[in-house]
Amino acid sequence: MKTYKTLLFDVDDTLLDFGAAERAALRMLFDGQNIALTEEIETQYKWMNQRLWQSFEEGLIDRNEVVNTRFSLLFKEYGQEVDGCLLEQKYRSYLEEGHQLIDGALELIRSLHDKYDLYIVTNGVSKTQYRRLQDSGLLPYFKAVFVSEDTGYQKPMKEYFQYVFDRIPGIIQEQALLIGDSLNADIRGGMLAGLDTCWLNPSMKEIETGILPTYQIQTLEELYPILQIERDSAVIC
Repeated sequence: MKTYKTLLFDVDDTLLDFGAAERAALRMLFDGQNIALTEEIETQYKWMNQRLWQSFEEGLIDRNEVVNTRFSLLFKEYGQEVDGCLLEQKYRSYLEEGHQLIDGALELIRSLHDKYDLYIVTNGVSKTQYRRLQDSGLLPYFKAVFVSEDTGYQKPMKEYFQYVFDRIPGIIQEQALLIGDSLNADIRGGMLAGLDTCWLNPSMKEIETGILPTYQIQTLEELYPILQIERDSAVIC
């Protein structure tokens, strides 16, 4: 089994349960608008939001266009004109409160932080990601956090990873492992950057794109044997 020195962790749906945080934030946002958040509307929002972030990852639009138009586009589908920027500000404040952990995430990170150099690599809004990491208890275990908003680039762009490499002292790419849930942003991005990758794939989706992760896991618990650590030795506080 290969030995690693540096571990690069994605945040959303890797360490923090973004789905739970998003659902709570949307519910509060729609309650404030006196509109019932139906399953249909939530599904439509997620589809539209995913399409916008995919365009961002591909470099077709910038982050501001993603976050400031998604709600105006959504409500337009239902015949309403709204201030997309204002709703984004409200949604962002609600989302920042969401720091639900993926099962086993805090235990895992506590067990790894004195054995590996740990870093966060995430797309998103800097203020939101820092707040959620802090409130979850994860932030103190990482040497640095690299948010796309701060770097000027985003995963899977090579420039994003070069920005990260330039700021990690003495990193050896062959001894670094990227762990994330996105086949495109994390796994494809890591491959393009010359990194080994571990795809967190809870529902065991099929790989149809030719992107091949070095490892594939369903739960964070499966990282222990990959990293040659006995789970019983994990620090539980």
